[in-house]
Amino acid sequence: MKVLVINAGSSSIKYQLIDMENEKVIAKGMAERINRDKCNTTIKSDKGVFVDETFNKDHSEALNVVVKLLTDPEKGVIKSMSEIDAVGHRVLHGGADFTESQIVNDKVMDAIRANIILGPLHNPANIMGIEACQKMMPGVPNVAVFDTAFHQTMPNYAFLYALPYDYYTRLKVRKYGFHGTSHRFVSKRAAELLGSKDGKGLKIIVCHLGNGSSLSAVKDGKCVDTSMGITPLEGMVMGTRSGDLDPAVVQYIMKNDGISIDEMLDILNKKSGLEGISGIGDMRALTAAMKEGNEKATLAVKMLTYRLKKYIAAYAAAMGGVDAIVFTGGIGENVAHIRKSAVEGLEYMGVVLDDEKNNAARPDCFIEAADSKVKLMVVETNEELAIARDTLELCSK
Repeated sequence: MKVLVINAGSSSIKYQLIDMENEKVIAKGMAERINRDKCNTTIKSDKGVFVDETFNKDHSEALNVVVKLLTDPEKGVIKSMSEIDAVGHRVLHGGADFTESQIVNDKVMDAIRANIILGPLHNPANIMGIEACQKMMPGVPNVAVFDTAFHQTMPNYAFLYALPYDYYTRLKVRKYGFHGTSHRFVSKRAAELLGSKDGKGLKIIVCHLGNGSSLSAVKDGKCVDTSMGITPLEGMVMGTRSGDLDPAVVQYIMKNDGISIDEMLDILNKKSGLEGISGIGDMRALTAAMKEGNEKATLAVKMLTYRLKKYIAAYAAAMGGVDAIVFTGGIGENVAHIRKSAVEGLEYMGVVLDDEKNNAARPDCFIEAADSKVKLMVVETNEELAIARDTLELCSK
């Protein structure tokens, strides 16, 4: 079975074609700058890397170009669209409606539309991606894999905010969490490496660290808490997002600077975090600046790792202990000094890092010292494969 995995953004489509017989990525690429100047669509496979610069006015046209590249006699990897057996879609927000992936039907589409209010930037693009595939490949099943689904096992005392209860019942104001597909994939993989197929009996903290970062507390294979909230803005200090702050800060800045709520949210999402503190949002550039003695770069990284350490300790407390702390994502998998700073000072919890293992770490591996009571792991995330696996499982039933 060949599964096409689609991640549709507001002006882009990322894709992978995966042969599920051996879980091999046959081809992958991206359609960028949809309905903008200089559109380009790429395909990367064993045949090389190719770029198509056809203008795409919408997601449907962009997907047409993707399929054209996949089926091209010289550049492509399949003879025709009929070789695509199913399509798996990353959908940002399923609200509280879905705890697992779903085969797309009218009811599922209605729910995705109903949750646009919670995911205004992503859900409309996800809908466009699904509708484009339905139009191009009638009869081919589409599966929606929700970024929020894994976190819907949180108890109400963990996901509710201490606001008037009416806001929850009327406006659905609560913590939903994100990066759920990654947290599910990584926690399951970590459990397997620890000798458990379903995670029963294990308390795992997953640290998904990238430009956007989040943590989850996973007990017996189920999420019991996560750091992101009703939007991805809550929680960790991130590349350009502020993470946790006193909400009164928003009113204070808006009144003093005379800015609107939309301008304020733009600042919190796109001009804060590591970049807001140091002027540098990329971790590689930050690391280089730290080595050169840049004080603001050092401060930004210390703020990140300080908050990371607090979340780790809090989730250990929430679960009544921890068996494994797992690092994943672009930063979690590749930046040794972040992992080191995140667990320094947690020796009282039985957490002891092996510096040599940490510096040489390549996923999937263990990096704790021999006398550590808690396993420390680096696990590679693979959201596309997780989406493809869900698609295969649902379409095979």
